[in-house]
Amino acid sequence: MRKISIIFVLVVLSLGLWNYFTLQKNVSDLIKSDDRNEGISVIVHFEWFVNPSVIVFDIRDVESNKSLMDVSRVLLQLSEKLKDSDYQKVILSFKGRSKFLLEGAFFKETGMEYGIQNPVYTLRSLPQNVYNLDGTKAFPTWTGGLIGVLGKQMEDLTAFHEQWYIFELASGR
Repeated sequence: MRKISIIFVLVVLSLGLWNYFTLQKNVSDLIKSDDRNEGISVIVHFEWFVNPSVIVFDIRDVESNKSLMDVSRVLLQLSEKLKDSDYQKVILSFKGRSKFLLEGAFFKETGMEYGIQNPVYTLRSLPQNVYNLDGTKAFPTWTGGLIGVLGKQMEDLTAFHEQWYIFELASGR
C-alpha cells in the first residue's frame, strides 16, 4: 500500500512539473516581463493536467485597473510563446469554470501573427473565432461596411470578456 502511495505522489508531482514547465512558466514569465500585465492572474495547464492536445487558459483574477485589452494581450502573448506547438483547442476559463473555446489552429495563427498583424484587427476578429463549449459559434461573423462591422466586432469583444470573466468579477464570485 505504501509503495502505491509513493508511486501516486510521484505521478502527481511529475504531472505538475510537466504542466508548470511546459505552460505555466511561460505565462508567469510574460506577466512578469511586461508591466502592463501586472494585476492579471492566470493559470495555464493541459486539460485534466494530462491531455497535451488541449490547454486551459484560466483567469483567476483581474485587478480593477486592468482593461479587457490587457487580458486579451496576455492571451495573445501566450499564443506567441506557444506558436511552435500544436493544440486541438484552448479552453478559456474563469476560476476553474470553462466558458469558451478557441480552435488550436486559430490560437497558433494568432501566435504566428503576434507583432506582425495589426493588433486592432486581431482583437476585433477574436470574438468571431470564439466557440461555446458545445462547439457552436459564440459570436457572429459580421459583413458590410467597415464602420458598421468594426462597431459590431468591438461590441462582441466587450460581450465576450463580460461573459468570460467580467460579470463574475463584478459580482464578487
